[in-house]
Amino acid sequence: MKAPRAAELPSGILLLDKPLGLSSNAALQRVKWLLGARKAGHVGSLDPLATGMLPIVLDEATKLAGEIISQRKCYRFTLALGERTRTGDVEGVVIESSAVPRLESAAVQAALDRFLGAQTQIPPMFSALKRDGRPLYELARAGVEVERAPRPIEILRFALLGLEPRSLQAEVVCTKGTYVRTLGEDLARSLGTCGHLSDLRRQYVEPFEGEPMETLRSIEQALEAGSAPRLLAPDAALGSLPAVRLPEEAARRLGMGQCVSLPGVVPAPTLRLYGPEGEFLGLGSASELDRVRPKRLFARGL
Repeated sequence: MKAPRAAELPSGILLLDKPLGLSSNAALQRVKWLLGARKAGHVGSLDPLATGMLPIVLDEATKLAGEIISQRKCYRFTLALGERTRTGDVEGVVIESSAVPRLESAAVQAALDRFLGAQTQIPPMFSALKRDGRPLYELARAGVEVERAPRPIEILRFALLGLEPRSLQAEVVCTKGTYVRTLGEDLARSLGTCGHLSDLRRQYVEPFEGEPMETLRSIEQALEAGSAPRLLAPDAALGSLPAVRLPEEAARRLGMGQCVSLPGVVPAPTLRLYGPEGEFLGLGSASELDRVRPKRLFARGL
């Protein structure tokens, strides 16, 4: 069956609302097939039991995935109290039970506040991190547990949204590499019980807060109607980076991989580069005053 793709799509970023029960890679492959993209990648994995924003970079925009994945993320989750599971979510078997103390909203919010700031977190065994080429979740399913090094994370905001006798709902804004399942387990411990996530949704990945998302169905409907799903421009994720507009000759030389002299450019590890007509060319760097080097350039200005 041929993919029902629309007219030729430009490189760009598609914000997918990943459905429940589908892995991030399966969702990516479905989008790639529907759109007939030559290259595609997703930014930040979501577990099959998680839903929400999954940025998918298409074609030339795949060169920018590293810049997007480093951004902050916002999650909403439900923490079921009184039972801990092997996987930290509803997919695993219960391995621990505990009484749930009577909780008050003010005390729970105070517990959340204690998680704010920079800290380290040990990744769970049920994760896609690899050891000797094998994902940790494969080892975990085989009953093997290996030592994991703590990783630096930061919790920037942690708010209580709802509280029930045996569960709570919260929203957290955190840096990349934060495992919300582990955070939920740690939170339950701080409340004097144990717990696991019964629901997890990624609200947004910065800088896409408030941006509308496409679903797999809405993509299909757009293609069936002969139109295209909404794509963001490749540089939509790069607003925090300084921008440099290049004259024609400098843009040509940079495209050939040469370093160019550009008076007035302030040193920066990553720059947005634009051509003389304002077309986005890719990323560069300036390690010294007035000198710009190519970093990740597009095959053509988009």
